[in-house]
Amino acid sequence: MKRLKINEDIKPLSEFRIQITSFIKQVHDTKRPLVITQHGKGVAVLMDAKEYEILQEKLELFEDIQTSLNQLGNGQGIEHDNARTILLKRISK
Repeated sequence: MKRLKINEDIKPLSEFRIQITSFIKQVHDTKRPLVITQHGKGVAVLMDAKEYEILQEKLELFEDIQTSLNQLGNGQGIEHDNARTILLKRISK
């Protein structure tokens, strides 16, 4: 996902209601999210569906990494050779 351009990617809800089709096209074409504001505060984000899926996949990967680091920190890790043996047994089934 590309970074926001403050002057292009933050729109008030009233403007969004009027130009929804053009804003959806903008999000699709630029791959940047659009922040929708109400009374000067951010209330929603419009994203390209594919970019959202990519973001979700990255989040899941980071959560898995954090879980692994926590397990290692708690002494729940196993040696590389043992892990390799276990994985090879699973693959060969």
